[in-house]
Amino acid sequence: MINRREFIQTTTAGLAVWLTGPNVWAGQYKATAWQNYDFKPYRKGDFAAPVTKVTPDGGFYLHTFYDVCPWSPSGRYLVVTKLPYQRKKPVWGDAAEICVIDLQEQAIRTVYSTKGWSFQLGANVQWGNTSDRYLYTNDVINEIPVCVRLDLETGKVKAYAGAKYDLAPDEKSVISPELRNMNIHQYGYAVPDPPSGSPIPFTKDEMNSEGLWKTDLTTNKRKLLRPLQDFFNAAEDGDVYEDGIGYLFHSKYNPQNTRIMQVFRAQINGKGRNASLFTMDMDGKNLKQCLSQEHWNHKARLGGSGNHPNWHPDGERIIMNCIPAWLGLNDMLFCSFRYDGSDFKVLSEKHLGSGHPSVEPTSTYLLSDAYPKQTYVVGENGEIPIRLLNLNNDSELQLCTIPTDVGGGKNQYLPEDRATGGSQHKLDPHPAWSRNYSEICFNGAPEMVRQVFVANLKEVL
Repeated sequence: MINRREFIQTTTAGLAVWLTGPNVWAGQYKATAWQNYDFKPYRKGDFAAPVTKVTPDGGFYLHTFYDVCPWSPSGRYLVVTKLPYQRKKPVWGDAAEICVIDLQEQAIRTVYSTKGWSFQLGANVQWGNTSDRYLYTNDVINEIPVCVRLDLETGKVKAYAGAKYDLAPDEKSVISPELRNMNIHQYGYAVPDPPSGSPIPFTKDEMNSEGLWKTDLTTNKRKLLRPLQDFFNAAEDGDVYEDGIGYLFHSKYNPQNTRIMQVFRAQINGKGRNASLFTMDMDGKNLKQCLSQEHWNHKARLGGSGNHPNWHPDGERIIMNCIPAWLGLNDMLFCSFRYDGSDFKVLSEKHLGSGHPSVEPTSTYLLSDAYPKQTYVVGENGEIPIRLLNLNNDSELQLCTIPTDVGGGKNQYLPEDRATGGSQHKLDPHPAWSRNYSEICFNGAPEMVRQVFVANLKEVL
């Protein structure tokens, strides 16, 4: 049996090989041939912005997340994950495909196959920021989730020592919590449950040996950037977490490559999330709780609590749905605050918060979607609105609506999903901006099949 150390030494030596099973190595990956197909307008003329389905029929497709741009640096290509199935819990060892779409030629090809995928983030695939040559994704190699880099020019694959939740803008490092038990506190953002069918919880003894991991992609060295115990120690409301078991969820570099944002959670007696938000420098120093557990977890008048922090493009501020009860406001609202927690602002009291908010660099426009249960913005037909707020004049334009039902109706978690653990009936649009902010990409399922769509905003901005 090849152990982890031998695996790391082998890949660090520059060999384009990786483990697919005990003592079984694979070389460079051969992409499939380009397959042409026709992009299809979606309900042409019905919406404020024209919408196009850019994935082909006959598959289940997903882009990565609302804060990950699926467009290549040149803008010519779009990357998506092709899932092996839907309406079924992901099975350890089953593979999804990484697919590249040529937006000019209306063609698609598979460039890699991976066992590291989920229904919310797909294979968490990201483009490098300097060219259309490299893609970064996760795979499960020798039973361990690791980041791999795909060279689209040569077909070579390099496997690294640690997993990827996010890629640094300079492509020199990746950060990630432990992906093999992320499903304990939220399904669908990591990898399938292990063969036993259930993730293994952390213990109190692991609070100093587990946490946020950083892998240097130049040296292929993996280190513990911040143990979980540091988050307990830095929490201003640490008494809430007494006897809790900590977990990390959303780990994100800011666009300037200067700071890291980290969602911290702690289960008490094996239950709950008790989320709060931290930031730190790139080297892990200056750990700061910028949104407390108390402020995150206020309950909104119409349901829900704080959710979905995301870096503003300026790398100084964070955009998030909050319920600022400490300001006398009891609705979910789009808010912003600085990385150190200062300068908290409500971006609109008129238009309630929902879904996955993000803004473009000038802070004029805010983009979001919604959950089916957020009926204050979702119509009776259950289609999910793609919302565009003009923050300068406090107005809202509904760009379009999209069905997201893949078999659960308005219930994204059926009883069998909750009983076995899974998110196979959950589909969020996760609208993501293009690199020049003239288009957006989002998920949908008009025929109860997961597909990816692009809306052109040039006539509405």
